[in-house]
Amino acid sequence: MAYDGNQPTDDRAPDGPNDSSGGQRSGGVGAALAVVGRHRRALYGFTLLVSALTAVLGLAILAGGFAAAWDTFEGVRDYADANIANEDSYSAYAENARPELAEVGLMMLPLFLVLALLVVSVLHSAYAVGDAHATRDGGPLTLRKLWRRTRRRLPAAVAVNALTGLAVGAVGMVGLVLWSLVDGGKVPGVEPTALHETASPQYTLVGWVLPIALWCLGPLLYYRLSAATAETVLEARSPFAALRRSWVLTRRARWRTLGLGTLVTGAAVLVFTLALYAAAPLVHFAGLGMLWLSGDNVWITGVLVMVLPSAIALLLLPPLVMPLVCAVFARLHGDLRQREEARRPQGA
Repeated sequence: MAYDGNQPTDDRAPDGPNDSSGGQRSGGVGAALAVVGRHRRALYGFTLLVSALTAVLGLAILAGGFAAAWDTFEGVRDYADANIANEDSYSAYAENARPELAEVGLMMLPLFLVLALLVVSVLHSAYAVGDAHATRDGGPLTLRKLWRRTRRRLPAAVAVNALTGLAVGAVGMVGLVLWSLVDGGKVPGVEPTALHETASPQYTLVGWVLPIALWCLGPLLYYRLSAATAETVLEARSPFAALRRSWVLTRRARWRTLGLGTLVTGAAVLVFTLALYAAAPLVHFAGLGMLWLSGDNVWITGVLVMVLPSAIALLLLPPLVMPLVCAVFARLHGDLRQREEARRPQGA
């Protein structure tokens, strides 16, 4: 019977001569891409469907935010026009409009975070199932079969990624709070650097080096917990148990985990940066469309032009980078599990 990608690892038969996984016993990028290439119709087809749905939902959230702030931007334009007519000074955003705009932004942020959480959880789960299926030589993998096996443990995968995000976010927040306290002169013995003055050694160490070190711990923590999604999907472990197992598994391959994590992170940053420049022509036409739609309201158009490149770049990450990221972490988990089982005494 074909392995369905959700059975415990203890029930798996060891890889034998009939394993046609294309060298998947290694956990490198090449082996991960071999899995994607072997089941590209199911895996990348699934990725494209998820990416299309993400783009629709993401742009809908963005459009909803602009619609909710429409009247506020109209008030900003009226305020600016009145001050220009009276030859008075004005700011681009009137002080009484800032709370309303901030409220709209705070409403949109949780929706974007939830959408990102769902996308990451779905894709990591699907590629974990695909990697397990390829390792077991389960034959052809269809899109329907992939989704059926993915959705069984999707709630647990969402919980795992939410917990991982909270842990990484907490580390980053500690660094941000420390930097804010030092910059505000609220840390005893550390004085903020005055304008045009050279920073003191205490300020450099506590205000910059230490926060940056804390921020660097965030990615490291994420890499160590990167196998948790595959663990909860394939081994049917609870989210907390999966996080613990990921920590234990990656502890035996710290440098390889760090190297692979840094590689895929660099790829994501590179694609995001290039997408920012590639989105410029589309942003130009979007700005012209917003000017026409808003009756030449340059304030709302300016905000659209500022946020749209980042939005487009983020929406391009799922189809362009996530296949590599998910495949690498899924293969890393599979290889670490195989190595762990190989070390077990026979009959244990």
